[in-house]
Amino acid sequence: MTEKKKRDYKREYQLQKAREEHPNRMERQRARRKMDKTGKDANKNGKADKREGKDISHKKALSKGGSNKDGVKVESRSKNRARNYKKKK
Repeated sequence: MTEKKKRDYKREYQLQKAREEHPNRMERQRARRKMDKTGKDANKNGKADKREGKDISHKKALSKGGSNKDGVKVESRSKNRARNYKKKK
């Protein structure tokens, strides 16, 4: 019987930081939390009602140097993820 290797979360986190993904992930998380905090939540599940099943989209992509200050909007998952942003060089 083969044993599964344990996942090395510390190593994964270090790799994310090395690839400079960490700051962008934190910006996305802050945008979601702000939307959930300010939006109406009728069914009390912790998500703003207008964000149910949707993504928070940055008006200027984080990969293009954008931030939460550039503005965010609620957008369907398929529309937000279908955009083909190229990484900035």
